[in-house]
Amino acid sequence: MRPWVHTGTRVDPGSTVFTWAQTGRGREIGSFSGARALSLTAPLGVGLLLGLLGPLAGKLDSPASVVVDVIFSGGWSWACYAFLVGYFRQSKIESVILAPLGLAIGVVTYYLFKDSILAAPSDGLQAGASGSGSKIEVWGVLAFAFGAPLGILGNVARVPGVGGLFFRLLIPLVAFYETSMRLAGESRGQGLIVTNTWNAVRFIAVAVAFALVGHTIWSWWHARRTRSSRSEELDCPQARDVS
Repeated sequence: MRPWVHTGTRVDPGSTVFTWAQTGRGREIGSFSGARALSLTAPLGVGLLLGLLGPLAGKLDSPASVVVDVIFSGGWSWACYAFLVGYFRQSKIESVILAPLGLAIGVVTYYLFKDSILAAPSDGLQAGASGSGSKIEVWGVLAFAFGAPLGILGNVARVPGVGGLFFRLLIPLVAFYETSMRLAGESRGQGLIVTNTWNAVRFIAVAVAFALVGHTIWSWWHARRTRSSRSEELDCPQARDVS
């Protein structure tokens, strides 16, 4: 029931009915504002988490931490984050703003934790801080330069059917290309876990690409079949009327 309904009767502002209606409207506005704020801050929180995972995993000594470090230290995972931020936003403006901003937060978090907070005391905190500052400047500029286009590409990928298929294939292609280049040029001297992780990422990227293409073809065929069935249902009554 809507809290403000004009019934033709004047309601005293001090009455219980007026107070109840005003409180109900305030609760609706408050819940909407809270949900809106959460939807805007959630991508930035994920960017913060993205920046934390790599350095934290790099400090641990376990096969799982090595896998996490390899995945979240690669460029394709950061590109995937910015792309998904745009994909899950309905507004193109929000996609262009939130994607690079989240990437910048991740970059600052990544290098602060990797070169300063989590750095060994023997490395020298001052040297780590100065080094991280220059890296933050460079990668921060790149985050804004590439984050906005990736955000808008992710938003365009929301277009159903063949129109958005190429954009949906972008991240699997990037992941496959980057890991292939790493396997070709950096596989020597790397551990078995690292190379197996790169091979796994390549396999998953190919599987996701085929799944996206297959889903698009199935959706197109299903939509065409549905339209054909509806046209047949409409033609049958007309044929009976004519007969």
